[in-house]
Amino acid sequence: MKNTPLLTLIIPAYNEARTIQDVLDRILKSISSNHISTQLVVVDDASKDETLIRVEDWHKRNPEVQLVSIASQPNRGKGFAIRKGIEAAEGDYILIQDADYEYDPRDYPKLLAPVLDGMADVVYGSRFIGGNPHRILFFWHSIGNKFLTSVSNIFTNLNLTDMESGYKLFKREILQSITLKENRFGFEPEVTAKISRIKDIRIYEVGISYYGRTYAEGKKINWQDGFRAIWCVLKYNLWNK
Repeated sequence: MKNTPLLTLIIPAYNEARTIQDVLDRILKSISSNHISTQLVVVDDASKDETLIRVEDWHKRNPEVQLVSIASQPNRGKGFAIRKGIEAAEGDYILIQDADYEYDPRDYPKLLAPVLDGMADVVYGSRFIGGNPHRILFFWHSIGNKFLTSVSNIFTNLNLTDMESGYKLFKREILQSITLKENRFGFEPEVTAKISRIKDIRIYEVGISYYGRTYAEGKKINWQDGFRAIWCVLKYNLWNK
């Protein structure tokens, strides 16, 4: 994938010192092998471990990588970290990349293909379509994700299969043109509601791999975030337009 426009990867991180350098290595391997011109924006959300130090050490070893690291204080949540990353984004496209092993940077070409072909403005990666590897974990999480997607679809009139997906790619001007407010995991239903109202927007979905982690391995989302997501679907589709 040569001569591609600039892709900004926003990497929100909270207490990911154990995984962050390996994730950055995987990102570098993917963008190098696929010839993707990339800006990395790591937003450390007031980690209590050495996440930011590990990022800076990695950048010293890989100075050729265009990387911006942002220290955000106090801890506010993934949605806030993403907003900070959007402010610093310079790429033609923006993709959210978690700082753990759940999402695979080898999927970047799949996510980029619809926009580079001139077919899409936004691309969602779906964990529920295609023949990609998918770690078997929590039944009720899967049911919850599908339920939230269905409720969101009712209001947005989209036919997404995975609204809660962590892999979402946007044209930068689209993401920077909307006002986002959610600080935690409500980012997903909020941004979906708001882009669905943009006239003539073209939204695509592609199958991606998913290597979910357990709570012992550092998973942070919980049942309270699920109820917040339902509230956000209603809030941003019915009352806060």
